Amino acid sequence: MTDPAPKHATVIPFERSADRTADRAAGRTAHRAAPTAPLVPAAPAAPAAPREPLWRDLVGDVLRRERLGQERTLKDVADAARISVPYLSEIERGRKEASSEVLAAAAQALGLGLGDLLALAHGRLIRLTSTTSPRGGRGAAVPRRDGMCLAA
Repeated sequence: MTDPAPKHATVIPFERSADRTADRAAGRTAHRAAPTAPLVPAAPAAPAAPREPLWRDLVGDVLRRERLGQERTLKDVADAARISVPYLSEIERGRKEASSEVLAAAAQALGLGLGDLLALAHGRLIRLTSTTSPRGGRGAAVPRRDGMCLAA
């Protein structure tokens, strides 16, 4: 059996983007397939600057470390602080920004004062963000502090 359809291909000429822009500017709309651009490897991305830690992450980390250090459960500490277990969990994971009253209650439940909690979080912030510079001939590194101060 013979196929009645002609055996030829439709050829779509290559069109440069400047030609398409000129067509659009002139009000002509050609319904042609857009040429495919050759695959060119993307330039490597520049390394991102280190992200500053969020205060809620630091405080949550301190609360969790203290709680685990005392071998206490979330339920035990949440009950003592009179906050819900899911809320304390979210605070520890840095998902919630807790009020000073909630932080004070959680700290007190762990046997800390609010100032102690904030001082521990501040120390963690300094450790995470300080840069070290060599001192003297022994090569000992000391953290550089740039005048950052947090008060409770």
